[in-house]
Amino acid sequence: MGKPAKSAKVAASRRATEPARAPKTVKAPKVPEGESHLALVRRARRINRELAEVYPYAHPELDFRNPFELLVATVLSAQTTDLRVNQTTPALFAAYPTPEDMAAAVPEEMEELIRPTGFFRAKTKSLLGLSAALRDDFGGEVPDRLEDLVKLPGVGRKTANVVLGNAYGVPGITVDTHFGRLVRRWKWTDEEDPVKVEAVVADIFPKSEWTMLSHRVIFHGRRICHSRKPACGACPIAPLCPSYGEGETDPEKARKLLKYEMGGRPGQRLSPPPDFPGKPAPALGAA
Repeated sequence: MGKPAKSAKVAASRRATEPARAPKTVKAPKVPEGESHLALVRRARRINRELAEVYPYAHPELDFRNPFELLVATVLSAQTTDLRVNQTTPALFAAYPTPEDMAAAVPEEMEELIRPTGFFRAKTKSLLGLSAALRDDFGGEVPDRLEDLVKLPGVGRKTANVVLGNAYGVPGITVDTHFGRLVRRWKWTDEEDPVKVEAVVADIFPKSEWTMLSHRVIFHGRRICHSRKPACGACPIAPLCPSYGEGETDPEKARKLLKYEMGGRPGQRLSPPPDFPGKPAPALGAA
């Protein structure tokens, strides 16, 4: 058994000013023809400022009350929507509120609780493993260091950065499918590997922006800049986007493509922050 870590509260205060380490810098990204790297940096930072005005309420879209719940919810979010995770976790956390409780769970019973999220057998194995590790190696507390988090079963850099940035205030860049897709669409990088994407973006922005930048980009990808049919005609950063025109450019048709609160529909959280302008998501099974 390893040495127990300090409490989450103490750990948070100790690490709050220590950013997650970005991976080693990779090659300079390709930029639109005629655009220098300095111009790319200025354009990228302007996009971030514009997104901050559009989404001043940007936030993690997983419901959680503590670092353990955020860690579990993030692991469950693989290959499914945050909405489906949020609809599933109330029953899960009611049954297993602590790492000690979850580590002692009967696998078949946990599988039934998380079945709606998909890949429930593999996810159950990960949750049982990470809970046991938290119990045995970290005194039942979620660690606040990247190098410790990524050692937990089912936890990679993306999950670790989500926990660090949103539970402990340690800056981190969350490279999910939306983030990677948009930064390539904006020609910030042509890298496909998430670790390399993280390194490129970390070189463009100051550490203080990493966590909120992640939220804003992911919000934009979910609401306006969709994968198959982006709503270009309703996009507030269209003048800064070198890929403008890949989607619907007619303003009226584009507005019909907007999702979540931008389209007048519920968001993904059952318990959104007080400043969220949209409607809470419905519980699992609700009409």
